Amino acid sequence: MSYYFSKTLDSSFDATVEHTTAVLKDAGFGIITEIDVKETFKEELGIDYRNYRILGACNPGMAFEALSIEDKVGTMLPCNVIVQDLGGGKVEVAAIDPVASMSAIENKALRGPAEHVRTMLRGVIESL
Repeated sequence: MSYYFSKTLDSSFDATVEHTTAVLKDAGFGIITEIDVKETFKEELGIDYRNYRILGACNPGMAFEALSIEDKVGTMLPCNVIVQDLGGGKVEVAAIDPVASMSAIENKALRGPAEHVRTMLRGVIESL
């Protein structure tokens, strides 16, 4: 089982981050964290790295449902979506497959919410 799904686009990095954020919002996700990996590596390690952004996407209703079932599931939230510059005008957007990540938790009640979020995130990626 793959732990993510992705799509490669012909677009600029910044435009892809902006578009991905908008599509996530339209699907009911807010971005509650954003990590600029390129900037962090430069500041903390002195390393030049390609454009790479981690968006922490959260659907509050689904997060509440999952936390109501399993209070430690917060260790796996939010759902991460990455945008990375592949070079040559190509940008990849990838999202975690929540079913794959939740399979590490031995609570079958999480399966339904994880499948719902999987469908939502897969729809976001496919619509880009």
